[in-house]
Amino acid sequence: MKTSAILFVLSLGISLCPAAAGSGIFDVRQFGARGDGKTLDTTAIHAALGACGRAGGGTVKFSPGIYLSQSLTLRTKTTVLLEKGATLLASPTQADFLKGGGDWLTAKSSDDFIPFIGGKNLTDIAITGKGTIDGNGANWWGLAEEARTRKPGHPPLPRPDLVVLDNCKKVRMAGVKLINSPRSHLVLNNCEEVVIEGVTIQTPAGAANTDGIDPVNCRNVTITRCTIDTGDDNIAIKSGIKVEGREFGCENITITDCDFLHGHGMSIGSATVGGVHHVVVKKCRFENTDNGLRIKSGRDRGGLVEDISYSDITMKNVHPAISIVCYYQYSTNDKYPKEDPAQPMTETTPIFRNIKISNVTATVTRDAGLIVGLPESVVSNVVLDNVHITAETGMVIRNAKGIQFKNSTISVKAGPRFSAENAEVEGLENPKNKLEYTNKIEP
Repeated sequence: MKTSAILFVLSLGISLCPAAAGSGIFDVRQFGARGDGKTLDTTAIHAALGACGRAGGGTVKFSPGIYLSQSLTLRTKTTVLLEKGATLLASPTQADFLKGGGDWLTAKSSDDFIPFIGGKNLTDIAITGKGTIDGNGANWWGLAEEARTRKPGHPPLPRPDLVVLDNCKKVRMAGVKLINSPRSHLVLNNCEEVVIEGVTIQTPAGAANTDGIDPVNCRNVTITRCTIDTGDDNIAIKSGIKVEGREFGCENITITDCDFLHGHGMSIGSATVGGVHHVVVKKCRFENTDNGLRIKSGRDRGGLVEDISYSDITMKNVHPAISIVCYYQYSTNDKYPKEDPAQPMTETTPIFRNIKISNVTATVTRDAGLIVGLPESVVSNVVLDNVHITAETGMVIRNAKGIQFKNSTISVKAGPRFSAENAEVEGLENPKNKLEYTNKIEP
């Protein structure tokens, strides 16, 4: 702790190590935090985190109040407990989260920023309780969008994420609310043995790039009983680079009993270079999302995505219900390239295969969905079993083989229920599921 911080704490008559022997509780108020929503509590919170770390672990407690703070760094074997009525609020000063300070509007990428809460190379960490972590995102969203509109076609300006954990093991987040992140709410980079349960994530639907949970090159992750309402992907599983010594960067991820509200749905991608293997999504509900089940990539960012299972899903007012597309920027059936010659396979060619979708009911405000591969890399072995979609228009299947429909229907208001090009599709003998072929792929 800096000398000035020590003098401040001593002036309040507070011990530098206030936790009782063996109690393992480090109350930030005992370290000088005021929790009045006006005073910066950064120094006091860091003092509590540091004392907890030096003690070999414990619980850093936030009692009810609003704790205004700059960036914070977690420690190994630390539980952050946010009691009901406690809010950890990010500073409204953008320079507080920019490496080296300065004008955030000149930042080149999100790597120029520090997250509100971060941790690297940690083990046994948790963020729990009924409290809230608030990223104060309203200070960022408007200017970011304004800058984008001045340069049509450019993405919104880079901004900091809310919580970022790098190379951590045995991670748990339970009960808390994550709201108003400037950008993504929870980013997990190369983490293992992660459990996220009962977490609520909320941001206005128009706030760009505000992903809910992004497991990036992670293994053995469970996300359960969460409610996610955001301006971008509700969950996005990503693997942007090859991980040394591992066949798949991302694998063994289970998402169950979650509610997805506004957002871009349950996504895999767009970055899949390192590979994604064995993802299970079950017993989830979607309402008013821009996508339902989405696998997305492109020739410059793709890799192998396989062994994916979706089951027991209900969707209401989504568009579309299913989007498995090797053209990242396109998720509706009237925009992907119609004339696209095959290109050589490379290390970044997306390969999507062995996908099962079962027990799904969806009402859709636009097209039913897409299964669209590349001419050089067709989507293969997709089984839709007991899938029932009601939509404005039908499903497009292109550059695909081994697509099987079992006990499934699509009802549309206009046009064909299905159209297929360069596609091998089975199980559509039912007259209600008339398929219009233009070119059947050879097995």
